[in-house]
Amino acid sequence: MKTLLGAVTVAAFSLGLATEAMAEEWNVSLWGKRRAFTEHVEKLAELVSEKTGGAFTLNISYGGLSQNTENLDGISIGAFEMAQFCAGYHRDKNPSITVLELPFLGISSLDQEREISMALYDHPAVRNDLARWNATLLMPSPLPQYNFVGVGEAPRTLDDYKGMTVRATGGIGAAMEMIGAVPTSMSATEVRQALDSGVVKAVSFAPHAHMSFGTIETGAWWTTNLNPGTVNCPVVVNTDALDALSDEHREALLGSVDEALDHYIDYYNNETMAKWGPALEERAIEQITYSAEALATFQQAAAGPAATAWIGEMNDRGLPAQELYDFVIGMIGQ
Repeated sequence: MKTLLGAVTVAAFSLGLATEAMAEEWNVSLWGKRRAFTEHVEKLAELVSEKTGGAFTLNISYGGLSQNTENLDGISIGAFEMAQFCAGYHRDKNPSITVLELPFLGISSLDQEREISMALYDHPAVRNDLARWNATLLMPSPLPQYNFVGVGEAPRTLDDYKGMTVRATGGIGAAMEMIGAVPTSMSATEVRQALDSGVVKAVSFAPHAHMSFGTIETGAWWTTNLNPGTVNCPVVVNTDALDALSDEHREALLGSVDEALDHYIDYYNNETMAKWGPALEERAIEQITYSAEALATFQQAAAGPAATAWIGEMNDRGLPAQELYDFVIGMIGQ
């Protein structure tokens, strides 16, 4: 009997060690605070934990692991297993996906941006580009068209942007430069101070970020339809960490991406946008709307030259730039 009990005890102890060994924890580097922009990561963590009975957990940190502009570097050295970043923060590090930040691409919805981003992320040239950082692209953070919140006299015509200092990254910055603005690139967490101190006179963001980072607490005006473009902000994982997962945990992670993105888009469309109009009205922020003729002139001045410049620069980097551009434009036109 003692022998039998001893065997059962050893077996139970061994099972406990095995269960503990199978437990997996990943650290996830985000920034700011929980908001619409991070809802898919929050949902992904919830789904992964549910599917694995708590054996695989994603520990989400808002700024505690890295600066947002250094998240890709952290992924490359395995400082954490998952992170979010925006391509325009360091376009030299991820040139292939900056094609999605070109101005006036014509992407019309979050669903379309999701579809095109996911397809582009699977392109061999893009996979190879991110592989230099030991990174695998997991999912996008689809965002609507950016517009400006600003201080001082409102720009009622496009000519009024001449000489104006604006926070605008990637292709949005390139577009604004075409109409005489002076773009500067800075991370989201730096923007409120820059606007308050007068370093910039206007800030380009999607609506959720204008609310989350407080620009509407300072701003006097908002452009309703300038729509120069958006930014591409993927969620990536460390490739070695992904490869090291058990089949069960890898399936729990990858198999939850679609549901996490469904949740994200529903949240953005139904929660965030429902709050945006009232937030502007409560603060008496003037809403500036440009004529169709003015916008057509802006698009003609910015879209073609920006695309041509991007293709030339990316060709020099050894990327199949025209192929990537045509791939994106072809999907938009479907």
